[in-house]
Amino acid sequence: MEAEFFPSRTLTLYLSRLFIGRIVSVLLMLVMVLQLLDLLSESGRILAHPGNGEAQIWTYVSLRVPQLVARFLPYSVLLATLFTFFPLNQNSEIIAMRAAGLSAHQILAPMMATAMVVSLVSFAFNESVVAGSNATLKAWQGVEYGEIPRESGTRSNVYVTDSSDNGILYAQTLTGSGSAMRMNNVTWYERNPQGMVTGQTRSAHAHYGAPGWVMEAPSGFDVTTTVSAHPATPVVVGRGITPGQIDLSTVNPDGENIIDLARTIAAQRASGHRTSELEGKWWHKLSGPLSAVLMPLLGAVAAFGLARSGQLLLRAVAGMALGFTYFVIDNAALAFGNFGAYPPMIAAWAPFFLFLAVGETVLIRTEE
Repeated sequence: MEAEFFPSRTLTLYLSRLFIGRIVSVLLMLVMVLQLLDLLSESGRILAHPGNGEAQIWTYVSLRVPQLVARFLPYSVLLATLFTFFPLNQNSEIIAMRAAGLSAHQILAPMMATAMVVSLVSFAFNESVVAGSNATLKAWQGVEYGEIPRESGTRSNVYVTDSSDNGILYAQTLTGSGSAMRMNNVTWYERNPQGMVTGQTRSAHAHYGAPGWVMEAPSGFDVTTTVSAHPATPVVVGRGITPGQIDLSTVNPDGENIIDLARTIAAQRASGHRTSELEGKWWHKLSGPLSAVLMPLLGAVAAFGLARSGQLLLRAVAGMALGFTYFVIDNAALAFGNFGAYPPMIAAWAPFFLFLAVGETVLIRTEE
């Protein structure tokens, strides 16, 4: 039996059913609690917009739940590991498995295989559902929960500097691409050579005028004279700003799937922009879901060791601490990679392989 990777078919199915049931239960509990807490802080802002009601609350929930599922699925796998191993150890089932000739790795094999399936499902869910939800929710929040932007590629809170005349162009939302790009709730800030704002021009809409951006029905304000103006004709601003520059400055890596983000990185690199942050996000789209595979290994410290030794609860706490430490190190490494301290691939993958080695070491040293 030691030569086989998996235990018997009956035991494999038994452990897998226990594990997947606890994963689903823990995930539902976490998502429900966190969604309720999130609504306590956001419902006021949603309902503050005229015309919003219960329908908009449920729309927010439908966009927020996928984010919560994606973020807390690895945590759910960690907690489910502990909730599975704790009773198995307490009821001496682990001891019975070991007495039957199973190694620690064979006992873990069904749970590792289940975690691998969870990782694959998580990756597919992130790329097909979560990326779109992130983009839509960010655009909706950009218009302060007003009318939900229906066009794909909607971006919010766009700031672009015109290097030719030192002005700043701001758009609350932006839709379309290329010459068909259109801005909504636009403000143009005029600045002197010292960088001080000397005037501003506002408009509800603006479109690309090749060159510049044509502000329709504008209204202006001169800071130095405190005089307002309402030109009768459209005003062209930001002649040095092109749609291509805006595309490069408004990248939302969490709102793009892995294929679109790879194209964005290639475009940024071709234009000479720094892409380490985007590359780190791209690699983390792979390493993030795969972190679920680590959780049974890190939580296995709660499985092996005699329950009557009085250290079972301490082992469970140690397994939880080990798992949560991984998430802390993972976020820290990604932040360091964004600052350029580590190469993006190292920043995304180093915590995974580090804790893989740590978990394997702890398993070998504690299984007896």
